[in-house]
Amino acid sequence: MSTLRVSNIEAKADPSSPSVNEKVKITNSNGDVMLQLDGATSGITTVGINTTTAAFTVDGAQNINFVGVVTAASLSGNLTGNVTGQLSGIQTSITVQSSGSITVGDKFINSSGVGVGTTNTAGRNAGVGTALGTLIYNTTTGNLEGYGRDGWVNIKSLITFSGMTASGGVVSEYTDPGPGNIYRSHIFSATGTFEVTSLSLDFPNTVDIFAVGGGGGGGAYTGAGGAGGGVFEVTNYPVSVATYPISIGAGGVSTPSNTVSGSKGGNSTFTNPSPEVLTALGGGGGEAGGSPGSDPNADGGSGGGGNATGRGTADQPGENPGVANLTNYGNLGGTGVGPGQGGGGGAGGVGSNGSLGVGGAGGNGTPNVYAYGPASPVTYGGGGGGGRNSPGQAAGGSGGGGKSRGPANSDTNTSPEFSGGAYSTGGGGGGADNNGTPRAGNRGGSGGSGVVVVRYQIGTEETGTAKATGGAISFYDNKTIHAFTSSGTFTATEALTVEYVIVAGGGAGGTGLGGGGGAGGYRTGSTPVSATSYPVVVGGGGGSQPDQTILNAGGSQSSFNSITAEGGGRGAQQSSPSPGGAPGGSGGGGSRTYTTGGTGNQPPVAPPQGSPGGSGNNSAPDYGGGGGGGATSAGSAGSPAGPAVGGDGAYAPATFRDPQAIYGAPGPANSAFYFAGGGGGGKETPGSPAAGGYGGGGQGGAGNSVTAGSGVENSGGGGGGGGTNGAPIQKVGGNGGSGIVIIAYPT
Repeated sequence: MSTLRVSNIEAKADPSSPSVNEKVKITNSNGDVMLQLDGATSGITTVGINTTTAAFTVDGAQNINFVGVVTAASLSGNLTGNVTGQLSGIQTSITVQSSGSITVGDKFINSSGVGVGTTNTAGRNAGVGTALGTLIYNTTTGNLEGYGRDGWVNIKSLITFSGMTASGGVVSEYTDPGPGNIYRSHIFSATGTFEVTSLSLDFPNTVDIFAVGGGGGGGAYTGAGGAGGGVFEVTNYPVSVATYPISIGAGGVSTPSNTVSGSKGGNSTFTNPSPEVLTALGGGGGEAGGSPGSDPNADGGSGGGGNATGRGTADQPGENPGVANLTNYGNLGGTGVGPGQGGGGGAGGVGSNGSLGVGGAGGNGTPNVYAYGPASPVTYGGGGGGGRNSPGQAAGGSGGGGKSRGPANSDTNTSPEFSGGAYSTGGGGGGADNNGTPRAGNRGGSGGSGVVVVRYQIGTEETGTAKATGGAISFYDNKTIHAFTSSGTFTATEALTVEYVIVAGGGAGGTGLGGGGGAGGYRTGSTPVSATSYPVVVGGGGGSQPDQTILNAGGSQSSFNSITAEGGGRGAQQSSPSPGGAPGGSGGGGSRTYTTGGTGNQPPVAPPQGSPGGSGNNSAPDYGGGGGGGATSAGSAGSPAGPAVGGDGAYAPATFRDPQAIYGAPGPANSAFYFAGGGGGGKETPGSPAAGGYGGGGQGGAGNSVTAGSGVENSGGGGGGGGTNGAPIQKVGGNGGSGIVIIAYPT
């Protein structure tokens, strides 16, 4: 039978109790209170189970308030009303009516939802437990995050942070793994505009800008190395809704003169309409072997290398005065002794001095992460190596500097032993040897063109779904597109079948009454790739120079995954000791006197790469050159009655018709999304010049009134032929346009 033992029941106020509303109190033999019921006229308001303080209370609104930790192996039934405090060890369900909730700190459960803890990244790392499955809302990132075996991971972004909206150039996006900031960059390898169309509500409306000028041309006849382009870097530069013109400096060229330095590279600029112009100066040219010194062509962003009489000055450190948060980079070239000339200065280091029979190495460039992020830094503005009379070559500086050219090289600037400055890096051209004959070996390398990169912070990386890295990544028509305007690496993270367009560099137009340059070879198709890295080579355009008796250069090869597009053939010179236009991906046009056009599709491949150049014309009144061949049609033949236009390029497959992928280099009017157009032939009479072919072909020169045009960068277009054999400017053929490699796969 059950036993009820009562030691004391009190039903009235006890003088020892502070409460006059006490109704029931149960104590043990020691006088400790075990159960106490306090009440008033409104009813029972407090139930306390403890020796000192209440473990929980029930107030008049039927809210249960726990004090401390409640531990239970199981809890059956329903808890209604509001429950506050800490709950642990509960093995069954809790039902909360629509009017109630369970609140633990800043966490809660009610019938409308569940609230997880709120903290920031610093608070998470310092004070949040790391039990598997822990959930938090991170106010720093705006993400719901969970803790798993790999640490804290993002489950879902709950806030969309938006950066400014802008257009122009090549668009790339990446995450800086340090602070976790996401950036969008606009990469300009050709002149264009950076246009801000809306500002950000979440991030500073500022940009970081990096710019490098064109590299200087190398010196001729045991000449010194050309300098790398000057560099500026500015952070937190304020912008507004406006259009900001951007110009890209071309690389300087080497002259065939023993007494004239290579030409300076062109300046690269970012223009603020406020107005303010930020300038990266072109690199100084390398001094020629017989230059008397103090040649202003050797001065530039970095100084061109010198011979025994001097070297160029570095002028970039004095540029852009008064601009906040801006740093300039530029250094002197090395000195020479005659048989071994100085290396060109680089953005990151001084060019090395030459010694007897040994040319100095070019100064190193400076790295920057604005284009592709910390995982893929790019080095810019390396100086060219100095020329020498003994066998061997001096190294170019890191950042696109060209190595020097040693003795006994072939007559073409596409020789493996010859190297100009790398395209879109501002690298300086290497100096030449002195082989005693007026051929291409006397001339140094051309400088590489410059670049401008603009970046700013955004909230969401749209390229996060890419299945590969490399190049500038964009999205178009449910495809992910990787565009390479300079050489790099394509790394697939899984096996893919990719589409590609590969365009080689275009050939230079002939000097004098010259033929148009042939377009770079054009390849397109699809190929399987595995989860590995593939080198991507983007060929440069062939360089031109004013001496019509010296061969201009053909374009350079582009390649990806063992698929090669051949460089475009050079146009024939007016007085060149050659049979006519050179063969190539597409052939160069013939000149007035060397009329034969070059063949295309060299070496033969399937599918075809290009077309032949047109023949030149040696009959009055329109003496002149033939048009360079294009990817889909031959260059026109010159005739007495009219100019010879360049052959048309190929219309890009639908996948590759994204303006971001073509990077603002669509070629002449009505030729957007075409690649590899041939250059127009030059002609004797002034007036309307011969048009370049669709796909970036340069126009031909016309008499002494119209200068030949260069092929458009990143199009593989051929340069136009020179328009006269007299005037020093109008007779020069146009340079070939650089190539491009574009790779795409389903997003």
